Amino acid sequence: MEQPPAPPRHQIRAQHTASTVTVYQAYGPHIGLPAARDGRFPAAWKRDRMTWIKPSFRWMMYRCGWGEKAGQETVLALDITREGFEWALRNACLSHYVLGLHADEASWKRQLRQAPARVQWDPERDLRLRPLPHRSLQLGLAGEAARRYADEWTVAIRDVTPLAREIHALVREGDLEAAAALLPAEPPYPATDDLLAHLGA
Repeated sequence: MEQPPAPPRHQIRAQHTASTVTVYQAYGPHIGLPAARDGRFPAAWKRDRMTWIKPSFRWMMYRCGWGEKAGQETVLALDITREGFEWALRNACLSHYVLGLHADEASWKRQLRQAPARVQWDPERDLRLRPLPHRSLQLGLAGEAARRYADEWTVAIRDVTPLAREIHALVREGDLEAAAALLPAEPPYPATDDLLAHLGA
């Protein structure tokens, strides 16, 4: 059977609707459980710290070890507005210097200091959490972006820890087909060139 074409090296793939996009984070229960219960972050969540959101469920599983790493036992799916997500992308700076993309290293450093968001493209992961050739978006939010994320953009918060554990159990049993069937669908996000050109995509 013919294999589907490989995804572009840099591409946003995310569960999304006409108005929202789903991103993932993992926290200790003291933050994750009240956030899922109340639909907003509790007071223990610090708005003055950079927070990283990830549209890729599998990359989140890689980062939090299927919800088994200390301090990351509660996996959250957060539906945020596409308007907010795209504002963050437009105002983001790449977290590393790229020759030809940035005028020079000094100007990139200035942009990085001033930007309320930053982007990393890290290798996407398969179900066994091995790196794939294409990249997955990690979006860091600080300052104004972090406050807007918590107070304006977040529409809903769900605890998906049981789903993570169910998929992980199937992977451990070697039933990758059943595990894949449970993964959230993450089609390409309709990002225009002006949204991503300054981010190396």
